[in-house]
Amino acid sequence: MISSMTAYARSEKTENNITVTAEIRSYNSKYLDISLRTPHGYESLESRIKERISSQISRGRIEIQVRLKDESENAFSYEIDKPKAKAYYQALSELKNLLGIKEEINLEQIADSMGIIRLAETEKNFECNWPIIQDCLDDAIINLKKMREKEGAYLKKDFLERLNGIEQSIQEIEGLSENLIPVYKQRLEERIVALTKGIVEIDMGRISQEAAFLADRSDISEEIVRSRSHVKQFREILTGTEPAGRKLNFLLQEFNREFNTMGAKSVKTEIAHTIVAVKSELEKIREQVQNVE
Repeated sequence: MISSMTAYARSEKTENNITVTAEIRSYNSKYLDISLRTPHGYESLESRIKERISSQISRGRIEIQVRLKDESENAFSYEIDKPKAKAYYQALSELKNLLGIKEEINLEQIADSMGIIRLAETEKNFECNWPIIQDCLDDAIINLKKMREKEGAYLKKDFLERLNGIEQSIQEIEGLSENLIPVYKQRLEERIVALTKGIVEIDMGRISQEAAFLADRSDISEEIVRSRSHVKQFREILTGTEPAGRKLNFLLQEFNREFNTMGAKSVKTEIAHTIVAVKSELEKIREQVQNVE
């Protein structure tokens, strides 16, 4: 099954008063390109998160944000700036004596001073929190892959319909390219008559020889066989389990090469028109293939 590279997924898990949220957005890219944002202090887990992504997704621009909300008892702690507290108390005492104030200095006055009691940096328990982060991340990846596969199913249907049309066009081109010798003979005769004004007698044996030579040079049977082979390979890739984007893109290049050669060799206007229509379909497929993983 082919997968699209465009998708979005979100997952949220809560355990032991810790809530983890993972959001993943996926876009088109020639290679796997992971952009990651983690909670402050959890940067050391980035390599693990990227490994989880790369083990299940092979191609695309992946933007992922992991958020963590810790409401456990150990989430917060405070510390006292002792030098600042002593200096502030000393200043209050001096001010009290200077102004002759008899009231006692209370704890509230000191605690209200900014910076004396401050929020302390708590140590992050990475190993303890990793299981819930991993669980949430894996759930988001699964949802992302489901969305990519669902979109891929629509692309596959579109590809198969266009391939059926291309296959019919190949059959039409094959029919039109048969028995070209009479066509060349007629053209050669008309050209000789136009150039000589009917004065020179036409050597029909030589005309037949030249017509056969031109028909042989214009033979596109090999290109038709290879084009049919490309159609078969395209269908096989669409039904395979491996990432298909790069293979399909290469196969489209081969398709175009075959039809370009047919167009250069063809002498019938009907063949040229059919090839133009096929190349238009191939371009539409190529645009869609850019979105395939």
